[in-house]
Amino acid sequence: MTVERLTRAAADLADEVGFENMTVAALARRFDVKEASLYSHIKNARDLRTRVALLALAELADKVAAELAGRAGKDALVAFAGAYRDYAKRHPGRYTAAQLKLDPETAAMSAAGRHSEMTRAILRGYQLSEPDQTDAVRMLHSTFHGYVSLETAGGFRHHPRAAEASWSRTLDALDRILRDWPPA
Repeated sequence: MTVERLTRAAADLADEVGFENMTVAALARRFDVKEASLYSHIKNARDLRTRVALLALAELADKVAAELAGRAGKDALVAFAGAYRDYAKRHPGRYTAAQLKLDPETAAMSAAGRHSEMTRAILRGYQLSEPDQTDAVRMLHSTFHGYVSLETAGGFRHHPRAAEASWSRTLDALDRILRDWPPA
């Protein structure tokens, strides 16, 4: 048993039962060991949650980076958004973990910085400079997170228009906003 193996198992468990239901006790049951034996590998439940969050951030950053390679402008925006949405739908527990508030030191050493850098790389294609870049990063993250959160919670199920069609139009609108960013 290693910390990495425990973290991956905890991430899998979070995807199955929800991040909020992923506990040290549930993980111990998965390995058919006593809960106390896991504490030789992790400090506490918060440590385990943080490790799952860091794993999720790294996985998501790797997925987004692979999709962004060689793309610019709207093509990059759509690739980034698609990778983000796909990850959230395929790994709901991990995605929730990636939203965990990390202490500043841990956050600085995590893949969260890569997410920001990749978003800013997309925005360079729209020729946005500061402080507009920061505003646009926040707008994109809020839109992607909000849409994905509502969609995965079933918020769009009972409407005749397909969520995919609305997602596509949302990305069209974001591209338009970024191309026609309002002056300060």
